[in-house]
Amino acid sequence: MTNLTPTVAFLFPGQGSQAAGMGKEIASLYPVAKQTFDEADEALGYKLSELCFEGPDEKLRMTEITQPAILTVSIAAYRVLESIGIAPSYVAGHSLGEYSAHVAAGTLNFADAVRTVRNRGKYMQEAVPVGEGAMAAILALPLSEIEAACREAAQGEVCQPANINSPDQVVISGSKGAVERAAELCKQKGAKRAVMLPVSAPFHCALMQPAQDRLAVDLRTLHFHSPQTPVLCNVSASVVTDADASRDALIRQVTGAVQWEGSMRSLIALGVEQFVEVGPGKVLCGLMRQIDRSKICLNVENEESLQKVKNHFGQDKDVAE
Repeated sequence: MTNLTPTVAFLFPGQGSQAAGMGKEIASLYPVAKQTFDEADEALGYKLSELCFEGPDEKLRMTEITQPAILTVSIAAYRVLESIGIAPSYVAGHSLGEYSAHVAAGTLNFADAVRTVRNRGKYMQEAVPVGEGAMAAILALPLSEIEAACREAAQGEVCQPANINSPDQVVISGSKGAVERAAELCKQKGAKRAVMLPVSAPFHCALMQPAQDRLAVDLRTLHFHSPQTPVLCNVSASVVTDADASRDALIRQVTGAVQWEGSMRSLIALGVEQFVEVGPGKVLCGLMRQIDRSKICLNVENEESLQKVKNHFGQDKDVAE
């Protein structure tokens, strides 16, 4: 059967996209979405659905709640898209979102993924005492200059790029003092802005090694399938198509940088013209505008955005036919 839909990639958001009320509307309208929240509640043993739908925000910001919450909202939205026949050629997810991508690709069982990311959040939070680590967003400075600033600022501590998000945005991570020094150096080198981020831990840097070691034990006990849809992985910005490579990428991701810009450029090189951000927020669509403004990026998080995506692909199919 000929696929008349243009080459599409689904993108799944990571931590920071959460907001009270997320997923509530689609769960009330689509049984497959409500079932997804019910499965998450059962897997975790508490009402994650209530926290997503009602908040409070301060509880949703707790890393071990944030991670399963965003995963669940993303998979609920994905399953609605799947039920109406809109399917991707490729999937990718930003940090935590890589787990959503693997659930969508059939690599991981949803309940296993929900429990794993709850533990992932817990391990990451516990890896570094509060106040000892930090992250900062550096805007409009070349990556080579940012890397040089990190090396100069380290002074025996950890400081490294953590999220290479777009040509205009790189997030650095590490020991608090080193990150503050690096942010100041980046300003001196001409960065448009260097902003300390309100995060609970220094993600995607060497300080996360204890979390990576603990998570590796969990991931090695899970059954991984080969992805049915190719997954772009964060650590290498390349496609993974087998179970072992998928597991390895998720392990290495905890201390490794998120190569988001590289991942998006890899997808574009593979012929992807259209992107759909599946889950809460529009962060990844914003990054796509910085990476390649010629590409279409839609999002699905509620009924209004879902209808826009349905209309968009319905029109495309009419043209193709």
